[in-house]
Amino acid sequence: MAYRLFEGKEHASIYQQYRFTPPSGLKDVIIEYLDKKKGQPHVLAVDLGCGTGQHTRLLAPHFKEVIGIDISECQLEEARAVPGYTNITYRKGTAEELPFEDGTVDLLTAASAAHWFDPSRFLLEANRVLKPRGCMALLGFTDNNIRLNYKDCGEKLNRIYQEVKELLRPYTSNPVAASESKLEDLYCAIPFPDKERIESFQSKSMISVRTLVGFISSWSMYNSFKKKDPQAAENMLANIQKRFLDEMGVTSVDTEIEREWEYFCVLASKPL
Repeated sequence: MAYRLFEGKEHASIYQQYRFTPPSGLKDVIIEYLDKKKGQPHVLAVDLGCGTGQHTRLLAPHFKEVIGIDISECQLEEARAVPGYTNITYRKGTAEELPFEDGTVDLLTAASAAHWFDPSRFLLEANRVLKPRGCMALLGFTDNNIRLNYKDCGEKLNRIYQEVKELLRPYTSNPVAASESKLEDLYCAIPFPDKERIESFQSKSMISVRTLVGFISSWSMYNSFKKKDPQAAENMLANIQKRFLDEMGVTSVDTEIEREWEYFCVLASKPL
């Protein structure tokens, strides 16, 4: 990919533990789109920037073969360690140089990854490898409208979360900003006439305080901060965790809170 920020073994382990799997309902929307545009059979799906395979595994029941591609061998090792998916293969590679013959891929996906790609090179490769009427689905989440709920202290928890984002804003890269824009520039650059956007797909789940703080530790901007000042970064996480627990009036990091947030998806179908 154009950026290489998630390759270390420690970060790969954090990704596997704390990154959230995209909602199954959004995956269903993507498969319905592929059914409508290309139809059966669904032979090959390729998940780009697959990381530790959370989204890749969602695709497995719907295709004869699924291939996850990532630049990080450490991320791929975490993905391969998950048993039970005999039709998934993981390969090291980039979205800009895909190891597939022309016109052989039914579906190209990227979950919380496309903002790291070189847009022009990726789109050339997508056009090359997709079958006629084959589809791409580029999904992600926006952190702008996240809501945390626990009894009557949800607003206080949301303020703490937003304070963390502001603290780390100086370490936010341009690709992360592109993701927050819901890939607007990349959507405009897709050359296929048949394309559409899902602006808001709401997701709600229960997560522990431990998982929420772990998720923050997986952010690229947190890791940029950690590289600059490891002790300050660790202290920040400990402080955030303590503030969450204090506001909630609990002591266990396994206490669960409700998380509401918003996914988006860019869909496109290659013409005949």
